[in-house]
Amino acid sequence: MASADLSRRVSSTEDKNSHFSEIIELNVGGQVYVTRHATLISVPDSVLWNMFSQQKPKELPRDSKGRYFIDRDGFLFRYILDYLRDLNLVLPDYFPETCRLQREAEYFQLHQLSKCLTMKMSKGSSVSADICQSDSDEGALLGAVRESAASQRKSGYITIGYRGTYTIGRDIQTDAKFRRVARITVCGKTSLAKEVFGDTLNDSRDPDRPPERYTSRYYLKFNFLEQAFDKLSEAGFHMVACSSTGTCAYVSNDPTEDKIWASYTEYVFSRGDVSGRG
Repeated sequence: MASADLSRRVSSTEDKNSHFSEIIELNVGGQVYVTRHATLISVPDSVLWNMFSQQKPKELPRDSKGRYFIDRDGFLFRYILDYLRDLNLVLPDYFPETCRLQREAEYFQLHQLSKCLTMKMSKGSSVSADICQSDSDEGALLGAVRESAASQRKSGYITIGYRGTYTIGRDIQTDAKFRRVARITVCGKTSLAKEVFGDTLNDSRDPDRPPERYTSRYYLKFNFLEQAFDKLSEAGFHMVACSSTGTCAYVSNDPTEDKIWASYTEYVFSRGDVSGRG
């Protein structure tokens, strides 16, 4: 009887190590997804099909919470997952990431999806928005397109802001300890923000905003103001205004301790002839 119980336990352990559960948790580039096992293996010979049908669970990398980890673009993966559910491509209007999504489709070996995206790019009205090439000859073409686009840059405003903290010592002559920047926000027209900051722009809080609409929900993936200034300058923007406020965030009863101040600062940049705008 005891040997039979032991045999069942061993069989159960082997089953857990060699079979996936019906519901799968994924960590894709820091974004968490929950889906069915059947969805992930819906396209034979794809990367996900190989991972979740040809390998064992213990052979796949996991994060600290036990979720299967895939080191790819976490925000674009939702469109990959949508496609796998019914093998149909549905994208929002004014979708600006077609080129990058096509690269993801190539990586996951979803050939039909890749073909659909390639056709979609070929039908686009703007060659500069959808060019996705990597060979040296094609890179030269991309450079020529960018130069042409530079001469047709749209005018407009971009505002960047940040909240920071600093301390001022008891001696007014002492240098202020400045500055800790938690996050740099970006406000303005979607198309301008993405043109200037590219892959360094985090649009996860407002991912489907059309290019001609405005947003105040973007922020940068870095926290160096000078880096943001450099990108704006390279794109032809120049600063036209700035504003800052400061409040005392912490005062200790101990007179020997420094005061901690909190500040919020905004910088307004413009490009082109915007004087006639109301």
